[in-house]
Amino acid sequence: MTACQPAPRGSTPDQLRVVLRDVLTEAHVGLHPWERHPERPTRLIVNVEMFADLDPGRAAASYPLLNYEPIRSALKSWPDRPHTDLLETLADELVSVCFANPAVRACRISVMKPDIFNEAAAVGVEISRSRS
Repeated sequence: MTACQPAPRGSTPDQLRVVLRDVLTEAHVGLHPWERHPERPTRLIVNVEMFADLDPGRAAASYPLLNYEPIRSALKSWPDRPHTDLLETLADELVSVCFANPAVRACRISVMKPDIFNEAAAVGVEISRSRS
């Protein structure tokens, strides 16, 4: 288990955190020539955290609904999408999916490529966003 990470800026101490961890998917993504092969998508590992504010003492039955199904649906569509140059583009799109739910106050997205360097478990990007 990993230690709890601090919430993104703008979140409160009383919060609900919903996590999709280490979701495996593929997408046609990357700037290098070998990443542009139309028949070989890049394997990706995606992590999504969504945060919502909680009122202190609120009962679990009245927690805000942070539905992870829209994120899962978006990730399932990635293998069929057109080529995208940057992982940042994919991560930003997931931020938009998170913020489509008005209860989401902040989110953290990471999109990692596990098969790029032999000496690294993965390389990629992480974006943390809070509503303004």
